[in-house]
Order: sequence, then structure tokens, then C-alpha cells
Amino acid sequence: MKKTVQIFSMLLIALTVMASCKKDTDPADKDFFVGTYKGTVSYRNGQTTINSSDGKVTVSKVGETYNFYFGNNIPDITGVKFEKTGDNSYVSVGSGLTGISIDASNLKVLVVKDGQTWTANCTR
Repeated sequence: MKKTVQIFSMLLIALTVMASCKKDTDPADKDFFVGTYKGTVSYRNGQTTINSSDGKVTVSKVGETYNFYFGNNIPDITGVKFEKTGDNSYVSVGSGLTGISIDASNLKVLVVKDGQTWTANCTR
């Protein structure tokens, strides 16, 4: 009986290890592009123009949407949804917030909405 319990325990451990290793999680499911990107950023509306070659954009996720927090007194872009376009790269979708592409290394922004224009060409 003792040997049967021992064999059963080893079999259970082996199955647990195999099941754990079998999970092939896509890095995109882990929000691997959440973080800070640095590079060239700009913002323009009817009265204000801001350009910076040493700007930064911090990306965060809230639920199913992403927020882009710009430095350099540039207004933030919030509530952006994405669609996967290739191996771990995404492009923004939805009304008024298209023009953002992102992956683990690069962030490119060209958003025009309500008379405002945001651009970013950043890396990390």
C-alpha cells in the first residue's frame, strides 16, 4: 500500500509539472509593452505647440484599455483599445484614437482628435 501511494504521488507531481510547462503564454497577454518609452514627442493644438527630442511616454493598462501619459506638459491620451497585428505588435482601434502602434521596443503615435495632434517616436 505504501508503495502504491508513493507511485501515485510521483505520478501526480509529474502530471502537475507537465501541465505547468504546457501553458504557452503569449508575452502580449502579459502586457509586456506597459512601461516607459523615451524619444521624440510633440503636441499641437490651435494655440500651443510642444516639441521635445528627449520626451517620454508612460503606458499603463486599466481593464481592456490603455493610457498614454506624456511628459513635457503634453496632455494624456486615455481609453485606447488595441488589436493585434502581428507577432506581439498592436495597433490602436476605435473612434478618434487610431494612429498608435506599439510593441515591446517601439511606440509610434500620430493621433489627430478634436483639433489636437500628438506624435511620438519612442523606444525603450
